[in-house]
Amino acid sequence: VTALYEFDRRLRLLLLNAIERIEVAVRGSWAYALAQHGGPHGYLDAALYTNRRQFHDNLSRLAREVGTSPETYIDHYRKTYDDPAMPPVWMVAEMMSFGQLSRWYSSLDDRALRNVIAQPMGLPEALLVPLLKHLSIVRNSCAHHARLWNRGFLIRPKLPNKPANLAATLQAPGGGGSALLYNSLVLIGFLARKVDPASTWVAELKALLATHPTRNLSMMGFPVEWAGRPLWI
Repeated sequence: VTALYEFDRRLRLLLLNAIERIEVAVRGSWAYALAQHGGPHGYLDAALYTNRRQFHDNLSRLAREVGTSPETYIDHYRKTYDDPAMPPVWMVAEMMSFGQLSRWYSSLDDRALRNVIAQPMGLPEALLVPLLKHLSIVRNSCAHHARLWNRGFLIRPKLPNKPANLAATLQAPGGGGSALLYNSLVLIGFLARKVDPASTWVAELKALLATHPTRNLSMMGFPVEWAGRPLWI
């Protein structure tokens, strides 16, 4: 039991590290694309979003956080500018939670703009939108020290059929472990390499998995021949 707890603890830390790097990349891409599209405050244009009510809900939540933020750069903006009341996009991108970032991104109406933001991640927007929601759940589980290693997920990412090496590494929907952690690990490993080609995250994960009994890997959704699939080689 102690060994399993330690494995789960190390797994959570490893996932937090990777998701944080992915989050930074998505934040940067979101802020840059919106600034290029509509200027520093263009993200405040309600016409950019599919659902006006959701936009105003997202904006109200963000405005409350801006109003109480202890960050020096936000405090400087509040004291220096009163119009517009909200800071420029690159400032709010820094202070958003991952869940907020996911909601702001997914609510954009312009598919082409969503694809521009998704491009550095190597996935189309139709896949990145549900993946960010899923990663937000995984991240929260890690941050709250919830058991992770054999958890099943109700909100799952859509699985890409390309690039071929990624598709060949994933467990197909309906395959025994498609709701378990395996596919999440594959997608996180893929994104970790996309946002940082020098990433050693996959190697670190494999080293951790080597300490874990094979019978338990199957409870995480790992197929028997997982180590021979492209991402892991």
